[in-house]
Amino acid sequence: MMKASFKARYEPEKATAAATVSVNAGDFKLRASLTDATVVNGPSLNGLAIAVEKPGFFIVDYNVPKKDVRFQFMNSVRVAEKPLNLTYIHSKGDGRTILDGALVIDSGNKVSANHVLGTGNTKLKYTYVHGGLTTFEPSYDLGKNAWDFAVTHKVYGDDVLKATYQTSAKNLGLEWSRSSKQNGSFKVIASVNLAEERKIPKLSAETTWDFEM
Repeated sequence: MMKASFKARYEPEKATAAATVSVNAGDFKLRASLTDATVVNGPSLNGLAIAVEKPGFFIVDYNVPKKDVRFQFMNSVRVAEKPLNLTYIHSKGDGRTILDGALVIDSGNKVSANHVLGTGNTKLKYTYVHGGLTTFEPSYDLGKNAWDFAVTHKVYGDDVLKATYQTSAKNLGLEWSRSSKQNGSFKVIASVNLAEERKIPKLSAETTWDFEM
């Protein structure tokens, strides 16, 4: 089966688009993604990326214009009878290695950590789901010594409202999204920097369409 998705993003200054095509080949999935840079001013390899994935085990991404390979390996182990999901990501181009882990305590509680090897960039996050509708996600960035907060609430079935606040940058964000198999999905995002003297909101909109062929 072949699946394709098309995403368009609009901002007051510019509009961009991206497309992804994936094909199942037994236990593996082959994927190609394109951006504006691939087709604007004539066909080119700019913005083209291809990937091979075995869901739940590994992903190998190749960025064609940058000639960069990214490896991602996933595994899951049990700690005190709780699932611990581990992810190892390595980008050959910049030599960056990321370790990510998430311990699922129960259906409403999860603790996760993200660390970039060789740096002080470590983030800790706690996820709490209340009543299946509202999700609270406080996170702490050890490198910046700062907290971030996110609250997500499901309304009207397919609609989701999300509010975020980054204490280090003093960025406040509001997001409204809707996902539908029949009508695709869209997202409207508004953000404002509370540290700026002129607090002018930045607006953007995204829409995504998924197809099966």
